[in-house]
Amino acid sequence: MINIPHPPLKGQKALVVGIANEHSIAYGCAAAFRQLEADLAITYLSEKARPHVEPLAQQLGAGLFLPLDVATPGQLEAVFERIDKEWGRLDILVHSVAWAPKEDLQGGLIDSSAEGFARAMDISCHSFVRMARLAAPLMKNGGSMFAMSYHGAVNVVPNYNLMGPVKAALEASCRYLAYELGTRGIRVHPVSPGPLKTRAASGLKDFDLLLNEAVKKAPVGELVDIMDVGFACAYLATPYARRITGGTVYVDGGVNIMA
Repeated sequence: MINIPHPPLKGQKALVVGIANEHSIAYGCAAAFRQLEADLAITYLSEKARPHVEPLAQQLGAGLFLPLDVATPGQLEAVFERIDKEWGRLDILVHSVAWAPKEDLQGGLIDSSAEGFARAMDISCHSFVRMARLAAPLMKNGGSMFAMSYHGAVNVVPNYNLMGPVKAALEASCRYLAYELGTRGIRVHPVSPGPLKTRAASGLKDFDLLLNEAVKKAPVGELVDIMDVGFACAYLATPYARRITGGTVYVDGGVNIMA
């Protein structure tokens, strides 16, 4: 038998990266963790974004509220230095960051620029690898890492374009990190939510059509929401999921199983 606290995340230290507003997947994760009594560190992208994120961090009782633009040298290191100083450890990491230049995102993959592809890969994928490198030494008793993907990583989704290959690389990175970190008790989960009305998704061409198609295909007959994703991640972070790692976890109402 394993000793599981009640609630099962009580006292766990969770860093959540990627909250833009109350509709963000990252916010759903943070809210679910907090409901299970984890302690939160929340980041915001910029001073422009801060007024939208800070009230949410306060509402959730986040102990740490830190600036983080993964494309700005030194900011990622500063976040983990602060966590080490304040907490001395980390148990949960959520990476919910994706970006590509609009002109590359809204055009076909064949027309994407080398620079745009490289920036999308760095911010949306390699930043997770950099986070994992910094987080792993703080996960002294093991832990859980999450990266947000999408079904377009493994199947062609019209208008997903450049982000399809980028998310495929992110899922592969999760698998390799799960292998490399597994003996340290660290589990790595690529999570693939169904389409959600987030700010990031608004940049996709004909996104409303994608939502309508998902509703038609979903065996459960409806779209998922950010709390569905959050509670799935919360479960995976608990000892109840202690032998689950590396595989893509779909939180999409079953859309991924449909032809």
